[in-house]
Amino acid sequence: MGAQLRVYKRRIRSITATKKITKAMEMISASRIVKAQRKVAASTPYATELTRAVTAVATGSNTDHPLTTEAKSPTRAAVLLITSDRGLAGGYSANAIKQADRLAERLRGEGKEVDTYIVGRKGVAYFGFRERKVADSWTGFSDNPSYADAKQVAAPLIAAVQQDTADGGVDELHIVFTEFVSMMTQTPVDNRMLPLSLAKAGDEEGTKGEILPLFDFEPSAEDVLDALLPRYVESRIYNALLQSAASEHAARRRAMKSATDNAGELINSLSRLANAARQAEITQEISEIVGGASALADATAGSDK
Repeated sequence: MGAQLRVYKRRIRSITATKKITKAMEMISASRIVKAQRKVAASTPYATELTRAVTAVATGSNTDHPLTTEAKSPTRAAVLLITSDRGLAGGYSANAIKQADRLAERLRGEGKEVDTYIVGRKGVAYFGFRERKVADSWTGFSDNPSYADAKQVAAPLIAAVQQDTADGGVDELHIVFTEFVSMMTQTPVDNRMLPLSLAKAGDEEGTKGEILPLFDFEPSAEDVLDALLPRYVESRIYNALLQSAASEHAARRRAMKSATDNAGELINSLSRLANAARQAEITQEISEIVGGASALADATAGSDK
């Protein structure tokens, strides 16, 4: 019985130490969510206005440009998948990967080849374990991305869009990330960044039905679009990275809170079992003492006779 009590106490100590770690991780994630939300709120207006500017330029010109022109027969698409570098975030990365798989399946069903670009060690490990080809990958900044990171990710994607498909270029650019809706809700989504759908962009930015002003482009509309293309892609990727970072922290906070609560319940359960084992041990010792005293009394009474 004493050995069983020691096992319970050892398990309680181990789970208590784990509970302290999960509680600390929960508090760290909770503090980082606020900073991530502020960054999302600061970057969204810039991305919105830049999309509005691109829409205005494309609407006011008849220039064929990769930013706005649909390919007649698209044959190749690039998909940027954003996952996390670390685990312990529930189904955050798994849900984004599933969304990317569904998108890739849909694109292949349309007769397009898919080039996959990945941000985050979880996505890289997933594709590497299944021996799937990855065009390029980036790691080390999923929980705290900077604009420099977004530019680094955007560079090969912009180059692929500007190249001919025969030389390894792509006709379309899609991005899969986790949209931060609230502290309790994070939704994996896929958006097509290029070519930009002017009607959809107008609906998203609130310009539907709005009469856009006429512009004169200097030196030309094509040069203006060439200058806006990298800025547009970088801003959209940066905003997606920030949304994903906020979602990652929220998912990790929720997962660690659940782990902390489960550890507390397990500690209470083990404590009850340990108390029961201790009480049984005490009862057994008392029984042995009483039995010994009774036997000693009987032996003493027999010797007196």
